[in-house]
Amino acid sequence: MVWARKDWTVGVAIGLGILSVVCGPALGREGKPVIPPQDVKLVIHPQKISAEAGKYVLLPPPASLTDGDAVPWYEKAAKTLPEKKSDDQIRQWLKMPIDQLPADQVEQTLTQYVESFKGVAKAIKCRDCNWPAWKPGTQVANAEEYHRLALGIRLWARLELSRGEYEGAVLAMQTGFGMARQFGQAPALAQLQFGVAIAGTSCREIEELVQMEGSPNLYSALAGFPKPFADVEKAIESEKKAASSAGLLGRLASRQSESVMKPAYDAMRAFVKRLDRDLAALQCIEAIRAYAASHGGQLPQTLAEITEVSVPKDPTSGAAFRYSRTGATVVLESPAPPGGEKREELRYEITVKN
Repeated sequence: MVWARKDWTVGVAIGLGILSVVCGPALGREGKPVIPPQDVKLVIHPQKISAEAGKYVLLPPPASLTDGDAVPWYEKAAKTLPEKKSDDQIRQWLKMPIDQLPADQVEQTLTQYVESFKGVAKAIKCRDCNWPAWKPGTQVANAEEYHRLALGIRLWARLELSRGEYEGAVLAMQTGFGMARQFGQAPALAQLQFGVAIAGTSCREIEELVQMEGSPNLYSALAGFPKPFADVEKAIESEKKAASSAGLLGRLASRQSESVMKPAYDAMRAFVKRLDRDLAALQCIEAIRAYAASHGGQLPQTLAEITEVSVPKDPTSGAAFRYSRTGATVVLESPAPPGGEKREELRYEITVKN
């Protein structure tokens, strides 16, 4: 690992909280997030965008927000989690095709999470989320419990999708994205990374939804996300200030400290950029579904043909997503974020369900 060059470098990295990010299971060599290749085949169902504004949203509507702090609700949700005996089974169900889920067994398991889900539902509707100031050398509180909560919420979304209960599925996704958004505003990079990961896995459920007959078009809901989704620069500056206040950078000149930490910081910037790219790509797919619904199930020859809605640009390039059509199949592509690797490229192969 790059941090093994000097003992003091490891000490600084630990103090900044970067080592927990670099060595965590979601990251690989040189602190880069472990990202599975994204080459996805979708068989979509055409669907127009709902004329009822705000019918489907993936973050709590502003009118539903309440005064208060979300953090105590997250702590309560963590404390009311059931025992871990079902955790391995939940992970297996999450790997299973949705149409093969044993719905009754899944529902019975999720009933144990009701109180925890209620806590998260309260949290995401709080206007404030006052995460405690991060202290160098400390671990994020309740990290394991929050991970278990995220898995449970994702399984809830998949259960609703398996039953064709789209309003319930969108509510579950809203809960996941709402949680992700609040973690994405945290002062520690480890928390931000967790929030981005939650949102990234929630994207997989949207991929499932667009392939289901009668499923709602989530174009407007995706367009409503903040850009960027997570405030990585805020977290970086917060950790730098905390480390400086603790005297952890005293033995490093400013330029040296920037050089030591730059690989991890850049990896996190790319991680957030990739999420923004993935969300924009899904919004683009929903624009394609809207076009197909207005053109007898036909796919556009180019993205410029879509006039029903505005087609988002690719955040990684600032230009349009790469798009090509061959016969009844289109390919939507995006390069890896700056500093990323080829396996971080995105490629959707899309056909329409006949």
